[in-house]
Amino acid sequence: MCTAANYTTKDHYFGRNLDLEFSYNESVCITPRNYVFELRKVPSLESHYAIIGMATVADGYPLYYDATNERGLSMAGLNFPENCDYKPEASSKTNIASFEFIPWILGRCATVDEAKQALADLNLVNIAFSDKFPPSPLHWIISDRNASITVESVKEGLKVYDNPIGVLTNNPPFDIQRFRLNDFMSLSIEPPENHFFPDLKLDIYSRGMGAMGLPGDLSSASRFVKAAFTKGNSLSGDSESESISQFFHILGSVAQQRGLVKVGDKFEITIYSSCCNTDKGVYYYTTYENSQITGVDMHHADLDGRELVSFPLIKGQKINMQN
Repeated sequence: MCTAANYTTKDHYFGRNLDLEFSYNESVCITPRNYVFELRKVPSLESHYAIIGMATVADGYPLYYDATNERGLSMAGLNFPENCDYKPEASSKTNIASFEFIPWILGRCATVDEAKQALADLNLVNIAFSDKFPPSPLHWIISDRNASITVESVKEGLKVYDNPIGVLTNNPPFDIQRFRLNDFMSLSIEPPENHFFPDLKLDIYSRGMGAMGLPGDLSSASRFVKAAFTKGNSLSGDSESESISQFFHILGSVAQQRGLVKVGDKFEITIYSSCCNTDKGVYYYTTYENSQITGVDMHHADLDGRELVSFPLIKGQKINMQN
C-alpha cells in the first residue's frame, strides 16, 4: 500500500510513502543524462533528462519507485493489484514494460502535457525485468507544478485521468476513488453547525469536529480521502523548511505503523517517505527507523555523466541530544 501527493508553496513538491512488509534495498539514485536506458521493445534512450528518485538498482539498472527529472516532471508507481492488466505486444503501438515506464516518461518529457502526448499510443506490455523481478501491478501519478494525471492499464485498455486532487493511493481505480470524495463534501476545517436537529441544542465539545467522519483506517480507499483532505487544506510558509515539514506531515497523516497491518507473518510499514523539491532537484526522505530528514541534491552530481550515482538510505535513528 502506498500514498503519493503534490504540494505547492513557492516551489513544487512531490513525494510518497512506500508501504510494504519488506525492503528491496532501495537507494536514492541519480541517473545522469548520458546513462543508456536499454528498453526491451523500442530503441534505447541514449541521451535524456537527468533523473533523481528512489530505486532498487538491479544489474546496473535503476528500477524507480518514484522520481523527478531535471525539468520538474515527477512520477510514482503505486500498487494496483487485481485491476492492473498489462497487454501483449502490439505492432501499432509503443510497447513499454512497466519497469521502463518511469524512465521512458521522465527521460523524454518536461511537462504533464508532453507526457499526455507520449501516452497517446502507449501499450504497457507484460514483460518482466528478470525472474527475480516479475512485473509489478501498478498504476501511476505523473505531475508537474501545474497539473497531475493518473495512468492505469486495465482490462479495457489504457486509462488516463486528469487528477486535480494531486493524490494517489492504491485500489480501487482512480475514477471510483475520485467519485467517493462526494461522500465527504460536508467535512470542514471549521466548527460544525447544527443541521441535524435545529431545535435541539447540541454542543461543540471538541476542536476538529467539522471533520468528524473523515476516514482514519489504513485501507487505500480511506487513505485517499484522508490524504486529499489533509493536502487540500494544508498551509505553510514558503521557506524550504516550512514547505518540506508540512509535506512530511501530509504523508504522516496516512503513514503505516508496525503492528497494524498484518501480511502473512509480517507487518506492513511505511518503509520510507519522500519529498522532492521538483524546482531545485533536491530529494528528501525519511525512513521508518530514521525520522530525521535527509536530502540529496541531483545538481551536486555530474549530470552529463554515464554512470548511476546511488546513496544508500540512512536508516538508524538520529537523535540530537541537547544536554
